[in-house]
Amino acid sequence: MIDKKHYTCYLYTCNVNYPFARGIKMTASTLNHTLALNGGEKLIQNKDKELFHWPIITKEDEDAVLDVMRKGTFSHTALTSEFEKEMAAWQKTKHALAYCNGTASLLGALFGCKVGAGDEVITPAYTYWATFMPIINLRATPVFADIDPKTLCIDPADIEKKITPKTKAIMVMHAFGHPCDMDPIMAIAEKHQIKVIEDASHAQGSLYKGRMVGSLGHVSGMSMMGGKSFAVGEGGMLLTDDEEILQRAASFGFYEKTVGTNWSKEGDLITEPELLPWKGMSAGGFKHRMNQTCSAMGRVQLKYYPERIKEIQESMNYFWDLLKDTPCLTIHKIDPKTNSTMGGWYNAVGIYHAEELGGLSSQKFCEAVQAEGGILSVGPKQYARSHLHPLVQDADVYNEGKPSVIAFSDRDTRLKKGDLPITESMEEKVITVPWFKKLKPDLIKQYADAIKKVAENYQELL
Repeated sequence: MIDKKHYTCYLYTCNVNYPFARGIKMTASTLNHTLALNGGEKLIQNKDKELFHWPIITKEDEDAVLDVMRKGTFSHTALTSEFEKEMAAWQKTKHALAYCNGTASLLGALFGCKVGAGDEVITPAYTYWATFMPIINLRATPVFADIDPKTLCIDPADIEKKITPKTKAIMVMHAFGHPCDMDPIMAIAEKHQIKVIEDASHAQGSLYKGRMVGSLGHVSGMSMMGGKSFAVGEGGMLLTDDEEILQRAASFGFYEKTVGTNWSKEGDLITEPELLPWKGMSAGGFKHRMNQTCSAMGRVQLKYYPERIKEIQESMNYFWDLLKDTPCLTIHKIDPKTNSTMGGWYNAVGIYHAEELGGLSSQKFCEAVQAEGGILSVGPKQYARSHLHPLVQDADVYNEGKPSVIAFSDRDTRLKKGDLPITESMEEKVITVPWFKKLKPDLIKQYADAIKKVAENYQELL
């Protein structure tokens, strides 16, 4: 065994995409050392918090938020209106509505598409609950479809199988920054004359064949909570080119946009005849607008976000290129030759194959990487069993005398274990990997080496 204290080497690479990696002097970490989990030396000794720190907050952000606080204009709308215009311009959509959170934006999008009692909305189960619970809020029925095993996004072929005369919309979710395959999905929607709603909460800034995710369907909603790649503290955004969807969403939760007030000059947005009688009140009984501390921060973040996510993309692509020959991991990224990107690469994941390592469980694999100082964990597990959760099985949330998920349906759409085989298989396969925010090749390589070390010495764990 080579003593790494007395053996050094230089890393040279011929990969033209990463010229910065040439000539980095580093201690040779011979990957056949005893695993740290079994008493060997820990591979990553020191951690650089800057690699993962997010969001990036500057004095410009602080000054913008403090200005709102000092003026006391928290609930006003002037800054928020500017933020909406800037978001629409960046997304290349005609309209934007800034929300208090992403879940509310998806509820508004559904209402905008006239989803209501008895309707069906096809949606992935492999997602956070905020994608499908608003469907139940509107007394419609979520119909869960399976996913593609490589992209982790909804499978267009399974969407087609789930279409019925009751189908009103398709709700897609761009999983962990990876765009859904939107061309066939939009073709299905056109064929059946139904709407497509994008949940872009994981994918702000992602491109699909050169077009911005969030501008591909009839309407989109996205979260901007503090942990997202585009973070404003807490908030959401609805984006659409459709005037009727915009007006319906506004009438549902933005009373100030339907009638002018002494602090908002946005009234008279509503011109649709069926919505005119609702002016002055919130049709949904909600107040959905974003507070101005968040919109102030959002305006600053948007100025720098496109450049910052370029560094995230370079960092994540470098990390995954180091692991491209690691057979136990399928890389979760999109082919750049398609003119598509992963945006801010929210909550980066990979897909683990236990069969490549003698059946070693994903949990044990991750524990061994963690012992090396690496970052790896199984999950999010709950995504793989969303369709089996009590809230979409038996719960009578609204005291309607039957499960709320089918309270207004003329059929039982509930699924049982085994009905979504690919979705369910991901419970132990999907693993969360480091989500790098800074391009520091020598440090990123250490995290890749921690994974390689465990993969190459897995027999110690069997």
